[in-house]
Amino acid sequence: MTRYLHTMIRVSDPDATVAFFRLIGLNEVRRYDSEAGRFTLIFLACSGQEGIAEVELTYNWPPADGSAPEAYGGGRNFGHLAYGVDDIYATCQRLADAGIVINRPPRDGRMAFIRTPDAISIELLQNGAALPVAEPWASMPNVGEW
Repeated sequence: MTRYLHTMIRVSDPDATVAFFRLIGLNEVRRYDSEAGRFTLIFLACSGQEGIAEVELTYNWPPADGSAPEAYGGGRNFGHLAYGVDDIYATCQRLADAGIVINRPPRDGRMAFIRTPDAISIELLQNGAALPVAEPWASMPNVGEW
């Protein structure tokens, strides 16, 4: 079974963005800060839609070296659509067999990225626990952008 998980957008001001979405009826469901990765993820949903249809706000912290943060232009603020799948390997194989490039292979048995014909990123996530690491996926490099 495939199910919709979330849509990710990059934000430059998380507080202002959360406040904006509150005005249209979305509330913060959960938040995750990554010190090592220097980012914050904030998940929002309408009441009753938690875990069903969420918006993921990604805030990339300013660079540690004091340089200017990335300016999101040309659609870079929109990240990806995400779908949970029952078997990440079978799904990626079916896509590859149909000529779809697996931009970020599921090396970890959990996550892959592909792109639509219009170059919109799609994240595929293994439902439940990650599958055991397996070839040929474990050795595949990333291809292009995702």
